[in-house]
Amino acid sequence: MEIEKPKLHNQTNQNQLVLVHGINDTGAVFDKMATFLRNQGWLVHTLDLVPNNGDVGLDKLAQQLGKYIAINFPEEQAIDIIAFSMGGIVSRYYIQRLGGIKRVQRFITISSPHYGTVMAYASQRPGCVQMRPDSLFLKDLNADVNILRQINFTSIWTPYDLMIVPATSSQMSFGREVIVPALIHPWMLTDIRTMKTVVEALGEAFIIRNTHSS
Repeated sequence: MEIEKPKLHNQTNQNQLVLVHGINDTGAVFDKMATFLRNQGWLVHTLDLVPNNGDVGLDKLAQQLGKYIAINFPEEQAIDIIAFSMGGIVSRYYIQRLGGIKRVQRFITISSPHYGTVMAYASQRPGCVQMRPDSLFLKDLNADVNILRQINFTSIWTPYDLMIVPATSSQMSFGREVIVPALIHPWMLTDIRTMKTVVEALGEAFIIRNTHSS
């Protein structure tokens, strides 16, 4: 089953970008990457999710993301999302549960715990509980993860990640996978290899795929 995608009106064929940060971060964590992307010609937007410490569920933060996009972009405008760490799960909820699949064309996650992280056991906060391996939240979200096959999906991760444990939790069984061997979690956003990979992923032609494609 194919879905209808918004038509692009940007003459350069570039969508505007929304950058979604991780836990205990703000949009400022993307400053270096945002500057790099703007210098490449993209229009870049960041937002601050509140609260950013896990005190509310990721589904609530996804509603904030959805509201931000609804307010700042015309309904017919397609967008691309770049998300770091927890932001990747927040963005997935927006795409998979809140209608974002209808307008997101390229989705890039950077060191996101798609299958949870044992580090989330360090906190009882709702958002952290949701990021534990085999949490009901992630099991539900991963039950229909194939919806992401309809868009251009890229996962960038490092095998040395001590925040996403195991680091392979950032892997997905489809889409494009790129390993950037940064030594620590935050460096993923400032590593030139990550930024170049993001630019490459954003430059890929968008293809409407069949929901049941393998």
